[in-house]
Amino acid sequence: MNSEFYRNIVIATDGSENTQKAISHGIEIAKLSGATVHALYVVDISSFSSIPMSSEVGWEAMYEILKSEGEKAVSAVKSQGEAAGVEVREVVLEGNPSSAIIEFAENNNVDLIIMGTLGKTGLDRFLLGSVAEKVARGSKVPVMVVRSGEES
Repeated sequence: MNSEFYRNIVIATDGSENTQKAISHGIEIAKLSGATVHALYVVDISSFSSIPMSSEVGWEAMYEILKSEGEKAVSAVKSQGEAAGVEVREVVLEGNPSSAIIEFAENNNVDLIIMGTLGKTGLDRFLLGSVAEKVARGSKVPVMVVRSGEES
């Protein structure tokens, strides 16, 4: 059953276990609809401003570590997709995560964004912010938010 409804799906990942349930949902939806998955990781360069570094070398090392983690995260999604017979394209961007996810989706004919969340509520969500919530509020593309199943 291939559907023209979903042709391009973004699965946003941060490489954590919390996104695994969302990845599984996204791969299954892509398999059922015949969609291409864009496994997307955003290196959050906005977090660099809050970390004091004594030299440019420190910033570069931190960036390379985060970029490497992102490449591993999208590669894991690709492996899972290939095992299910789903085409997965790996995308690693840099910037503010919620803005980068929204911009990528809107500029690449994406039909659905799928992402995970811890499901934090109240003060935790207020203090930490939620990339999933910001994407859901700001995106013109439909967003599916999948809770990790863990209580916070």
